[in-house]
This record gives sequence, C-alpha cells and structure tokens, in this order.
Amino acid sequence: MSHDDTPNDETAPGRRDAVREKAQLVHAQQSRARMLRRSALVAGVVAAVAVVAVVVSWAVGSAASRPQLAPVDAQNDGFVVTSVTAGSPPIDSPDAATPVPTETPLGEESAAPTPTATASGVVDIHVYVDYLSPGAREWQLANSQQLTHWVADGAVTLTYHPVSMLAAKSNGTKYSLRAASAAACVASYAPESFFTFNDDLLQRQPAVDSDGWSDKELADIAQANGSDDPKTLRECIETEAYASWVKAATERAISGIPGADGLSLTGTPMVVVNGQQYVGEMTDPAEFSQFVLTSASGAYQKAKSATPTPTPTPTPTVAP
Repeated sequence: MSHDDTPNDETAPGRRDAVREKAQLVHAQQSRARMLRRSALVAGVVAAVAVVAVVVSWAVGSAASRPQLAPVDAQNDGFVVTSVTAGSPPIDSPDAATPVPTETPLGEESAAPTPTATASGVVDIHVYVDYLSPGAREWQLANSQQLTHWVADGAVTLTYHPVSMLAAKSNGTKYSLRAASAAACVASYAPESFFTFNDDLLQRQPAVDSDGWSDKELADIAQANGSDDPKTLRECIETEAYASWVKAATERAISGIPGADGLSLTGTPMVVVNGQQYVGEMTDPAEFSQFVLTSASGAYQKAKSATPTPTPTPTPTVAP
C-alpha cells in the first residue's frame, strides 16, 4: 500500500464533524423556513378572518341603520280611499286569470238597499286583500261599482289593507308581496289613484303559480292610473320599498284585526263592516249591500239607545 492510500486518522474525524455541522445548518435553515411559512399562513388566516368580520359587521350595521320604511298615510296598516276616479287602460297579460262572471250583473245592484250616513257616522268598511287571491278578485269585481257610489256619496269609509298571504304561490317571485308593496307606494305617492290601481291589479290578476307582473309592469300600471310624481312612484315600486312593512302588517293582521273583537286574518279577502266580518257570497253585491245596511242600522240603533231620551217636564195645571 502506498503512502497516499493510507487513511489519515487526524483528518477523518474533522471531515465528519464538518459534514455534521453542515447538515445541522441545513436542518436549521429548513426549520426556520417552515416556521416562516407557518407564520405567514397563520397571519393570512387571521387577516382573512378580520376582513370577513369587518364585512359582516358593516353589513349588519348597515342593515340596522337602514330605516324600515312605512307608509306615512297608513291607518292601522290600511289606506282610506280618497278618490274613485276612472282606472287605467287595459294591459294584456299572458298569465291573467279568466274573468269570473258575477251572479248579479253590476248594473242591477241599484235594486239592493243602499246604506246612508246615520247619526252615528258613516259605515266603516275594511278590506284585507291579497292581490293573488282569486276570492279577492271575485269580491272586487262584484262590488266595485257600488263601492264607488257609496264612497262618492259619503255613505261609507272604505279602507283597503294590502297583505301577503300567497307570496309562495308565484314561482318564487313573491308576487303578492311585491304587489302589496306597490299598492302602498301608490297610497303614499298617488293616493287619489289608489282605488283604481287596486281595482286594476285585481281585474288583471295573474293566475296562481305564475310569475305575476314584474316590478316594472306594476310601475307601468301605477303610472297609467296617474301620479303627480311618477319618477318617485316608479322608484318606490321597482325597489319594493314597502315589502318589509307589508310582511309586518300581514303578521299583525294575523295576530288580530283592530276594532274587531276576536277577529284575525285567516285568508283573503276578509271584509269587515263596523267590526263584523262579512261571510256571505263574495260574488253577490246585493247580499253584501244588505249586510252593510244591516250593520249600519245596528250601529245606529246602538248609538240611539246609548243616548238618553230627555223626559218632558210636566206642565202644571190650574186648580179649580
């Protein structure tokens, strides 16, 4: 064996130590790199959570600070009819329900008794209406003409309460909710057109389980009935400004009808006359007129009996 092939006992351990130190250095560098990556990942997660928290907090804060719009002219969640002018021109709808003929022609209801104002005040009629309810449509078609006469003559106070009982019956578009919100917009920004708009929506009622009118079409119908501020009216309808109010008003009616002891909204239409629910034939205007007259008479008799009748003073006689 040559001198060059002889192991160097002094340099071999040193070489091993150098290799070991280099391996430890590489390991330490790798550990630091892993720690830095882990720290960066944790920091990223924390930052993402913080961003989400800020966004959620902003959204909740915005929702809480956003005013819940309510119609200023609503009385017990209803709108008193102030005008009975002519309605808007017809608008075709592919989903419109087929008109239902009434048992008594509208031109013949004059034979029925007509309510008149009494000493106790005018007759108070409240109508809870869902604009997708076929029954609400039938009642309105049958009674629209005589309601027009009664309001014009000052014989009744007519109040409509738009509610949303059938919001789930329009392919997800929540038509009855949107239509009721639109009615509240008309009552707020074009009150003189409310009766005709209400009448139009029911005459042109979409079929149940159809999409119904779009917000734009609802605004078109409202503007066709007339408005002094069409831009504001359209914006109110197309943004569904009173949808939350309609939901709350519907819930309140389901809990109880104001001024009608023990009554609550269970379906539409619900017609309440002087605190009494009408349960007669919805398509018979003569029957409804008789009910109104009876209610008016009962209210008058009740008011009359509550008023004490003055006793005449005896006239003294001359003794003979």
